[in-house]
Amino acid sequence: MTNQFGGPAPRGRPAPPPRRPNGATAIIAGILALGVAGMLGVLPVREFIDHGVDTAPTRLLVVLGLYLGGALLLVLGALMTFFRSVAGAILLLLASLVAIAAVVLEPTLLYPEDFAEFFKEMFRLVPDLAFVRVAAAVGGPLVFLLAVLPSTFRYLRYRQPEPSYRVPLRYSSEGW
Repeated sequence: MTNQFGGPAPRGRPAPPPRRPNGATAIIAGILALGVAGMLGVLPVREFIDHGVDTAPTRLLVVLGLYLGGALLLVLGALMTFFRSVAGAILLLLASLVAIAAVVLEPTLLYPEDFAEFFKEMFRLVPDLAFVRVAAAVGGPLVFLLAVLPSTFRYLRYRQPEPSYRVPLRYSSEGW
């Protein structure tokens, strides 16, 4: 009989099965991603309802598309993470980068001369729906950090060992 690496099986007590990794970082990343996704989805939906798509300039549509795309990717990544898929964590990484890009590109595309002033006003919560931008600026890096941690990937890659139906290593000469 051989062990899992092809060598001789050890005599005596079998090795204990590997411990199940802690999934706290993956679960917190998923919950935080759902919260940030809800915040990010508010801005494009409100703009599309109030002003419509026909009259909006192209640069505004790009920014709103980034917010909406980041929100959808965060929801999808969170759901995939809850179902213990490694692709969910990778999607959370990409979605958090999209959320950060949306916040950085908004003043770049819409207010290029007032870049620093935009962020001052944003963190004072002065403009309309500033909490959306603050949620993306703060929550995006937090989701990225939690999704990139090794413990998150360890938890998502872990699979329960299959129960083995092996013959016991020691036989009794006396029978049952």
